Amino acid sequence: MSGTGVPQLQHGRLRLLSGPNLNLLGEREPAVYGTTTLAQIVEEAAAEAARYGVDLDHVQSNHEGVLIDAVHAARSEVDAVVINPGAFTHYAWGLHDALAAFDGPILEVHLSNPQRREAWRHTSVVAPVATGTISGLGAAGYVLAVRAVAGLLGLAEET
Repeated sequence: MSGTGVPQLQHGRLRLLSGPNLNLLGEREPAVYGTTTLAQIVEEAAAEAARYGVDLDHVQSNHEGVLIDAVHAARSEVDAVVINPGAFTHYAWGLHDALAAFDGPILEVHLSNPQRREAWRHTSVVAPVATGTISGLGAAGYVLAVRAVAGLLGLAEET
């Protein structure tokens, strides 16, 4: 952090993490998750990050440990994390603990609005360690998360 309260960009990188079953976007429950594929979402998010001079890398896994390892590595490799933990949202305390050890902004993203769905989806173990959450806006939520991160890092005026 600088004396102005704005985090200083160290790496110029953002890590986008995608949890279980997100590799099936575009074909899995399109009425809930839309028809946009994960590759399209990552491409749009990367293009938005590039507008702010930030490189975006992406890790998708159906295994919690892989995402935990990606968060651990993020501590020395990137400035911010955007994560859609998928079903891990509701019970992955190991992921929660890994994110709690990350010092930069963390944005939690959900394509659908978990609060409008089954009761078991209403609790997020990620939210308490996230800087903010964007949900229910479909694929556009990822671009908004990148914009928010850019603002939080002092690269854009809006947060």
